[in-house]
Amino acid sequence: MENQNNLDLRLFRIWLKASKAVITNIKNDIESHKINSENFMILELLYSKGPHPVQKISEVFSIPSGSITYVVDKLEKKGLVERQPNPNDRRASNVVLTKEGRALFDEIFPKHVATISENLSFISKEEKELLIDLLKKIGIGAEGLG
Repeated sequence: MENQNNLDLRLFRIWLKASKAVITNIKNDIESHKINSENFMILELLYSKGPHPVQKISEVFSIPSGSITYVVDKLEKKGLVERQPNPNDRRASNVVLTKEGRALFDEIFPKHVATISENLSFISKEEKELLIDLLKKIGIGAEGLG
């Protein structure tokens, strides 16, 4: 049992150190575009997945809706997003990218993806697929513990 615990600790430390290095590099890439991480996450969601109500954005990122509303307001003032009526719910509105927001992401998103790929270039396609499966398995198992 002690050997298993030592192996688990070693795995956890290496996983944490590797994650920290990759996250730092990705955060630096985001900041190089003069956007903070929170704004980038929302813009990327809208860019990749299309319009979303504020409440749904809040749920996706597990951030209180009041905080998301504040961030969306700031993005709206910068001309990167706008609110449009939700066709399925007249009481709600969807947050959508403006032409300026889409143009910005058309420019920076390919560079961002290239940075992610560069950080993951040290392992093969097969190793990436295996790692995806293993991390999913850990994540699902860990969620079941809580």
